[in-house]
Amino acid sequence: MYWYRLEQAKRRLLYTLSELGLDVKSRQADPERGLEFQFLEADSQGHGVMTGHNNGLITLNIAEADDAHREKTRTAMHEPYRTLLGHFRHETGHYFFDRLIGDTARIAPYRTAFGDEQQDYQAALDRHYNEGPPPNWEENFVSAYATMHPWEDWAETWAHYLHIVDTLDTAVSCGLALVPDTPNEPTLTDQTPVEDADFDDLMKRWFPLTYVLNSLNRSLGQPDGYPFTLAPAVIDKLRFVHRVVAAAARR
Repeated sequence: MYWYRLEQAKRRLLYTLSELGLDVKSRQADPERGLEFQFLEADSQGHGVMTGHNNGLITLNIAEADDAHREKTRTAMHEPYRTLLGHFRHETGHYFFDRLIGDTARIAPYRTAFGDEQQDYQAALDRHYNEGPPPNWEENFVSAYATMHPWEDWAETWAHYLHIVDTLDTAVSCGLALVPDTPNEPTLTDQTPVEDADFDDLMKRWFPLTYVLNSLNRSLGQPDGYPFTLAPAVIDKLRFVHRVVAAAARR
């Protein structure tokens, strides 16, 4: 069952990357730059498994496929959102940083937007878990974890961008439109495919869609499906991701 859930999330990820025009080769097809996944569990001696990315190899702890474990971890980490799909999207953010940002002309504008990734990662990790995120972090970051290091800020923003385009793509595929009876409610009538839409168009559609998504969840007694607020600085970072993706797709 865990493997099945992991495969579902992985294939959803790969579908979205394909729809965006991002070429992803397997490690077998491209031994140097290809992508590979491994799903592992702790051994009988209790040696743990760290979910993460290393030079194209994405490792996931299969315990994340256990709903109870994942929710317990989410609560302990004070996270508003934690899913298998979110893990996959975050880790591919690190993979695409290596492919599309590092050692390219984009590294300078990346550092302007996200900070200098050359700072000591272990020191940043220790500081984050000892001190927590800085005050008012929501004004500049999409999540508390994104505050830890510019690499994590990029990966969290990348993952969020994939959340947005995949959800909007589903809405378009279903023919979803919002035409409320009262003028003060948000509307959504644009059906432009996400791969053809510019960034501002995506944002204009995203806010009414998440408003309705959260309203529907509350009607069912469920927590918000989209527990985020996007500050202007975060939207600027998402715009940067959009430009990188669009350029890679054209190439």
